[in-house]
Amino acid sequence: MNTLIKIGVAGAGHLGKIHLKCLRELAELYDLRGLYDPDLQTATDAAQQFNCKVFNSLEEMIDDCDAIDIVCPTAAHFSTAVAAMKSLRHVFIEKPVTNTSEEARTLLKLEREAGVKIQVGHVERFNPAFIAAKEHLCKPR
Repeated sequence: MNTLIKIGVAGAGHLGKIHLKCLRELAELYDLRGLYDPDLQTATDAAQQFNCKVFNSLEEMIDDCDAIDIVCPTAAHFSTAVAAMKSLRHVFIEKPVTNTSEEARTLLKLEREAGVKIQVGHVERFNPAFIAAKEHLCKPR
């Protein structure tokens, strides 16, 4: 018997709602525990739309989950990921991962120390405009 991954979404803005929708569609893999957004109205609206719980704090959500999907503003990516990983939670982070390369290196160090996984979202590679441009790119970096 497979155990579903209990996941919470940090951020309920435009991108957060896309993630909530996808997680709902993947109910055979994920137990969407709920979401946290510091804007209570945004959080409440998203929770109603996706029929999930609003957590009162990031810490409360982390305590209830196995993994945290980080789709809050970039400025909060690092602190949110650190809080999750220090609580031994896996994290999925939309890009940009952090504001600085030093913050990214710190996350990699925490990942090793905590024995958790970090995954970075790279959905733009499926964007039709990017796919069409690929044949014109000689040496992308």
